[in-house]
Amino acid sequence: MIKFDKTTLANGLKVIVHQDKSTPIVAMNIIYKVGSRDETPEKTGFAHLFEHLMFGGSVNIPKYDTPLQNAGGENNAFTNNDFTDYYLTLPKSNLETAFWLESDRMLSLAFSEKSLKVQRQVVVEEFKQNYLNQPYGDVYLLLKPLAFKKHPYRWNTIGKEISHIENATMEEVKDFYSRYYNPDNAILSIAGNVDADDIYKLSEKWFGGIKSGGNHKNIYDKEPVQLEDRELTVERRVPQNAVYFAWLMDERNSPGFYITDLISDILSNGNSSRLFDRLVKERKMFSELNAFVSGDIDNGLFIISGKLINGFTADEAEAAIDEQLDELKTKLVNDEELEKVKNKIEANLVFSSLSVLNKAMNLAYYELLEDALLLNKEKENYAAVSKSDIREKAKALFAQGKKNKLVYLAKN
Repeated sequence: MIKFDKTTLANGLKVIVHQDKSTPIVAMNIIYKVGSRDETPEKTGFAHLFEHLMFGGSVNIPKYDTPLQNAGGENNAFTNNDFTDYYLTLPKSNLETAFWLESDRMLSLAFSEKSLKVQRQVVVEEFKQNYLNQPYGDVYLLLKPLAFKKHPYRWNTIGKEISHIENATMEEVKDFYSRYYNPDNAILSIAGNVDADDIYKLSEKWFGGIKSGGNHKNIYDKEPVQLEDRELTVERRVPQNAVYFAWLMDERNSPGFYITDLISDILSNGNSSRLFDRLVKERKMFSELNAFVSGDIDNGLFIISGKLINGFTADEAEAAIDEQLDELKTKLVNDEELEKVKNKIEANLVFSSLSVLNKAMNLAYYELLEDALLLNKEKENYAAVSKSDIREKAKALFAQGKKNKLVYLAKN
C-alpha cells in the first residue's frame, strides 16, 4: 500500500505527494497529457520532438541540465502514444531547484530558430539510426498501420516519416506547446522524505502563477472492428527471417487488460513459459520468441515476435504459434501455471515500490489513467483473474479474422 496526499491548484495542476522517510533523495515526476495520439496524420512526431525541445532552455534558464547537475540531480524523459514524462531525482536539501526548473519550462520555453534546428536534426538522426538503419528497426513503422486503420496509434511515436519533423515550423511548434504544455494538462508527483503541506506551498509558489490552458481534450477516432486477417511481407537486410503478429486488445484501464497481460506471461515470461519451452527449447524453431502487450490507454496491441532459425518458414512458424494459442482457447491453464505468473507480477509490483522515482512515476501514471488510488489495486486486479477468464479472453483475442501478420524475409 503506497500512501499519498493530493490536491489540485486553481490553475488545474494536480499535485501528488508520497512521504518516504527512508531516503535522502527526492523524486519529481511530471506527466504532460500529450503523446503521439494527439498529433495529426500530416504532422507526426511532434510530441517526441518536444521531449527534446524541453531541454533546450526556458525563459529564465538557458541550460536546464547545468543547475540540476550543480544541485546533485539527474533527469530524463520519455514519450509514448499517450503522454510525455519528465522525471528527476536530487537531494532533499536542493528540492526547490527542481520546482524552479520545471515551472520555468512550463511557464515558457525559450524558442529560438537555433534550438529548433538543433533538436530537429537530433530527432531526424534518431529516426535514421534507430528506425531506418538498424535491422528490424522499422517493425512498428510497418506493424502499427497494418493493425490500426483509424486510431492515431497507427503511427509510431517517432513519427510516420522524417519529413514531418524536418519541415516543422516555429509557428507549428509554438502552437503545439501552447495547446498541451499547461498546468491543467499536467500531473506533478513528488516522492521522498517530504511533507505534503510543504510540497503544496512550493507548488503554489512556483506553479500557481502559470495560467491554465483551457483544459484541452482530444477525441480520438475509435478503431473499427477487424473482420479479416491482414498480412504484409517485406524483404530487408536482416540477419534472419522474422515474424510479428498483432491483435487488438483491451484498453489499459479495463478488466480485460489484466487477463490479456497474464496471457502474455503464460506464453512468454521466463524459460518455463510455453513459447520458450516448446518452440525455442524443444522444437528449436526460433532463436528468440516473445509475447507482450503494448499497455496503451486506448485499445492497444497484443504482440508475438519471433526470429526464425534457418530452415523454418514463416508459415511453419505461424502454424506452431497458432497451435499454442489454440490450446489456450480450448483448455484451462493449470493452477500452478497461473499462480506462478501472478506471483511474478506481484514480485514486480513490490520491486517497483522500493524506488522513490518509481513511486513518483507510478502515482502520476495512475492518476493519468483515472486515480492514483488504482496503483494500490493492481495486485487484486491480477489476483481476480480466473482460469476460465484466461480461456474466454483467448477465444476472443485470437479469434478468426483478428490477426495482423508481418513477415521479414532476409535478403541474400
